[in-house]
Amino acid sequence: MVRRVKDEAGFNPRIMPNKKNVHVVKHGEDWAWRREGSSRVSGIAPTQADAIKGGRQASRAGKGELFIHRPDGRIRDRDSHGNDPTTSPG
Repeated sequence: MVRRVKDEAGFNPRIMPNKKNVHVVKHGEDWAWRREGSSRVSGIAPTQADAIKGGRQASRAGKGELFIHRPDGRIRDRDSHGNDPTTSPG
């Protein structure tokens, strides 16, 4: 299933797949992972590394992307899962 994305100018011709993206974010003194669009966290961990492990499992299960945020909220890194094309020689 795909969904069309609208911007201020109207309809954007780009089509985005309906994937389950997961974000690793600072949550008080801890770190958490949550599905994109959800206000509730899926899990909480004491360290960012542990939250990345939990978030990676969730993003793989949903065949989405994992977005790892810095403590200030900016995206530090991202990782995609799913049907990535195979690389061809050359």
